[in-house]
Amino acid sequence: MKYKITGDNLQIVTIELEPGEKVYGEAGSMVYMSGNINMEAKARGGFLEALKRKAVGETFFMTEFSSVGGTGLVAFAGNAPGTIKPIEISPDKEFIAQKDAFLCAQDSVNIDIAFQRRLGAAFFGGEGFILERLYGEGLAFIHACGDFVEFDLKEDQILKVDTGSVVGWDSTVTFDIERVKGIKTMFFGGEGIFLTTLKGPGKVILQSMSLANLASALAPFLPRQTSGSRGGITIKI
Repeated sequence: MKYKITGDNLQIVTIELEPGEKVYGEAGSMVYMSGNINMEAKARGGFLEALKRKAVGETFFMTEFSSVGGTGLVAFAGNAPGTIKPIEISPDKEFIAQKDAFLCAQDSVNIDIAFQRRLGAAFFGGEGFILERLYGEGLAFIHACGDFVEFDLKEDQILKVDTGSVVGWDSTVTFDIERVKGIKTMFFGGEGIFLTTLKGPGKVILQSMSLANLASALAPFLPRQTSGSRGGITIKI
């Protein structure tokens, strides 16, 4: 399967499919496709697996794409400014990702839920109690806000990250949270009360801006609704 990622931080991935090859993506993520691509919405894995996907912020139905009569093209993009990255999945190399990070994958790659093993990470780690687990064999594509920064952590090497900035990591990486030291730093340092701690070995992918931070930066510039003098709604810009 051939692919090409185009753009800087408003990226799109175009996948070239040969007859017999199949990819699937989150419903609504397809941007364009050639005329010989067959598209079909399915609750992959059945009702229970579809419910699991809903729990991690993905759609109940996934859309499958296959080529009919020659080479075909299908392209995918995320729903916010950001970066797309291919992840090689194999039986001995699973990948854990934040909610909503999954974009599309080969048919041989599966998506499931992964529960946090530590309560601290579950409640204060910024990614919630449930994460996405990608397993099987083949290529998967993830998407997140901003640009990506990658680290290959060695055995017992530790990386401390701002909460919510972690996109994903190899299943060999240990994920936990720790409280920021010092009351003054905790409340006035601007980095929050907790930091994410990642311990190697394995690859870690971070994002330069989270979706929450992007929404917070745009909020002051969005139209506001206020009650008018006669009970109507006035939009102020």
